[in-house]
Amino acid sequence: MTAHVRQFKCLDDNFGVLVHDPETGATAAIDVPEAGPVLAELAAAKWNLTEILVTHRHKDHVGGIPEVRAKYPNVRVIVPHAEADQIEGDNIKAHEGDVIRVGRLAAKVIETPGHTVGHIVYWFEDESLLFAGDTLFAMGCGRVFETPADVMWNSLMKIAALPPETQLYCGHEYTLSNGRFALTIEPGNELLQARMKEVAALRDAGKFTLPCTLAIEFATNPFLRAEEDEIRRTVGMPNADVVDVFAEVRQRKNKF
Repeated sequence: MTAHVRQFKCLDDNFGVLVHDPETGATAAIDVPEAGPVLAELAAAKWNLTEILVTHRHKDHVGGIPEVRAKYPNVRVIVPHAEADQIEGDNIKAHEGDVIRVGRLAAKVIETPGHTVGHIVYWFEDESLLFAGDTLFAMGCGRVFETPADVMWNSLMKIAALPPETQLYCGHEYTLSNGRFALTIEPGNELLQARMKEVAALRDAGKFTLPCTLAIEFATNPFLRAEEDEIRRTVGMPNADVVDVFAEVRQRKNKF
């Protein structure tokens, strides 16, 4: 089974994403940052929207849902159960391990609190697709707003346990900035250096930097690599607990 995916820009730097099952015609939007681009992509593809899969409650991920819902009144809206009371509408609550069907496609719900207390991601195992919202970015991760650092670290480790060939889609086009920061944390990482050249070329050409594989994230994302010796030396914490190293890297990124 092969899912069709369309990725496009919303707002200033958000990604809109549609996931389509060609066998049944079912289509899911991953979040709705704003309605206009989502509706335009649906019309261009001649796809019918059947589901909206919400990763978390922030306005830049759910702000367009009411307008899209007006166009598609029968759409099912799936939301994190811990944030359901903060997302407008009659929605379906998703919990850890739930399987959400989009036609014949199956998305497993993984709870990844940290950026928000109820954040979830959607893993289409058979298609090797992960829609990570604002938990994991290319060479970055979301700000830790509502939980201790260890909660976010554990969420990232859930993602790190997924197959390396998994294609990663994120909520924002932050890759260039994230990579510049990553080089300050792990300057000797040759794969990171090479990736940044590719990323810079893509952005210069006006192209998106996503999707990418989790394998390249495991090799270049400092927020997944807090156990690495060079990162520990850079932040002056050679013998510290890995969560403390992660927290220090996140604090440095906040100030970058």
